[in-house]
Amino acid sequence: MLVTLKEICKIADERGIGVGAFNVPNLEALTAVVEAAEELNAPVIIAHVEIHEKYVPIEVIGPIMIETAKNASVPVCVHLDHGTSFNEIMKALRIGFTSVMIDASSEDYDTNVERTKEIVRIAHGMGVSVEAELGHILVSEKGASEGDVTPNNVNPKDCYTDPEKAREFVKNTGVDALAIAFGTAHGVYAAKPVLDLQRIMEIKKKIDIPLVMHGGSGVSSDEFKTAIQNGIKKINYYTYMALSGADRAKKFLYESRDDDSVQFHDIVMAGKEGMKENVKIAMNTFLMK
Repeated sequence: MLVTLKEICKIADERGIGVGAFNVPNLEALTAVVEAAEELNAPVIIAHVEIHEKYVPIEVIGPIMIETAKNASVPVCVHLDHGTSFNEIMKALRIGFTSVMIDASSEDYDTNVERTKEIVRIAHGMGVSVEAELGHILVSEKGASEGDVTPNNVNPKDCYTDPEKAREFVKNTGVDALAIAFGTAHGVYAAKPVLDLQRIMEIKKKIDIPLVMHGGSGVSSDEFKTAIQNGIKKINYYTYMALSGADRAKKFLYESRDDDSVQFHDIVMAGKEGMKENVKIAMNTFLMK
């Protein structure tokens, strides 16, 4: 069932859960995520991120994502993650995505507001939800695809989202969901992150829209659950899912190294099963189990 981000976050709010948003840069990742959601009866967000264009163009994967969502037995939102360019966001809207993220967080505050307002105006006219970001979500020392702010070149606390600024930003833009910075980072953590979970509550008191957590890989189950209880509704999750797929594929290759009948699709399917298992673990946490 195809739904918007606003609709799926309402479902999460009513059930007292969080909803996972998983990047799906290929068909195997897409089917792994949706199958996991259906088996657990969990609402889910499937996302295409702009930096994954080198793996699969949005024009190719987008329509498949939408048809998969329509045919799913659970609510599925089709989302553009970290849309930094106007053209990419317009592509997503034309294809039929039900949610887009405008990421202008690297710009100054006023520019972020103006760029977000423009996308909100266009997307809302098409019945599409909009997510934006305020503050700077770090890139871990081991790196990730998004962002350029690392713990080495800035004090992490200087990047945290200010609650009053968040209230002002939401009022001035009309955005439907807000990604906030409270200590998480994109990519694999070199050391355990220190999260300001209290800040989520402080921001939630100021604004009445769903809050979004980016950089979910490496966060403990208890921290996820506390974040959800404090106001997080959407959780971005990809790195550990992708690593689990790679680990399973490598294990399969090693164990079948003497089997001449193994073909490429066998390797790919092993990776898919690895991703699916990891996604189900994450989803159960987001379902507060």
